[in-house]
Amino acid sequence: MASIRIVDVDDEPAFRLIPPCADPGFDHRTCDYWEDAERGSRAARLDWLTAPAAVAPRPAPADNPFAPPADRPPVRNPFLERDDDEPLDNPFAPTHRIERGRTSGVPRKFALLDRGRGIFGTYAKVLLIDDAPATYVQFGPLSAYPRAQRLRDLYPQLPASPLPAVITCVATTPAARRRGHAAMLAAAVCDDLAERGFAAVEAYPDLTRGADQQSGATPAFWMALGFRVAVDDARFPVLRRDL
Repeated sequence: MASIRIVDVDDEPAFRLIPPCADPGFDHRTCDYWEDAERGSRAARLDWLTAPAAVAPRPAPADNPFAPPADRPPVRNPFLERDDDEPLDNPFAPTHRIERGRTSGVPRKFALLDRGRGIFGTYAKVLLIDDAPATYVQFGPLSAYPRAQRLRDLYPQLPASPLPAVITCVATTPAARRRGHAAMLAAAVCDDLAERGFAAVEAYPDLTRGADQQSGATPAFWMALGFRVAVDDARFPVLRRDL
């Protein structure tokens, strides 16, 4: 019997597990279609699969009459000096440090998926069958996906409160289709979103494209998971589920 495991995309090795698209012209690992409402693209971009080259630091100005000499000792600040090393007791200070998403030294798409992890949590999950990637789901808060917000702006009948989480992508490799893996992973994402405190979640199928050219699934897929049709549009319907 095949073993099934769901992993969160919370580090670069997990990011490398994201399966390729059925159509090689597209790639989940380089897609910023939902994150960039103006210029975002679903296209495969091989240069995005590696970390961008580090930007060389600017050279110091050769002669700046306004800059202090390099060998000048630091200016003494009496307000920063303390008699002991004990931290100040500040009841308004946060009790834990928020982990910042990684933005340098990683592939661009991973930086997009990781940017809100310290506050929201992970933005993607991968389902593995016998440790082989089979299904991918991308999700997150509405604020992380400007194109989803732009689409919602077209439909004033959508509820303004509570604002939903969104599932932007669900895709399964051709070899693993028709086995319920996409439904299993999408259901796990909905359960996770409910645990994170969201009251609703929305999905946005694109009915103008074929199954391999978009990853929003179909209204029937979402309705089988308890979603209802919130906007019945022939091209860009909206499916919504209360959590």
